Amino acid sequence: MQPREVVETWVERFNAGDAAGLAALYAPDAVNHQVTQAAVEGRPAIRAMFEAEFVAANMTCIVEAIHEAGEVVALEWSDPLGLRGCGFFTVREGLIVFQRGYWDKLSFLRMHDLPIE
Repeated sequence: MQPREVVETWVERFNAGDAAGLAALYAPDAVNHQVTQAAVEGRPAIRAMFEAEFVAANMTCIVEAIHEAGEVVALEWSDPLGLRGCGFFTVREGLIVFQRGYWDKLSFLRMHDLPIE
């Protein structure tokens, strides 16, 4: 798959709550760094992160725009509650090797009635 296709598949699996399917899109030693928290390293840890997140909140990624520049894809997104953010994915040989996400964690926690850390 081309980098953009990987991210489009990522969105489909995210919206399906498919933690195992999402993890399969990452390289074994990938890093997922949501800037509001510590980086998560390795496919098993990334899968566990998604499993925990899907239990904690009902999340939907609405694609606003996808921009592809070689192996880097930028995803601008929103959700049904009005939260907005963006993610940057580095894709090599059809797998995500690095992801960084930017979004407002405080707003997310409040919107989902989750405890504020």
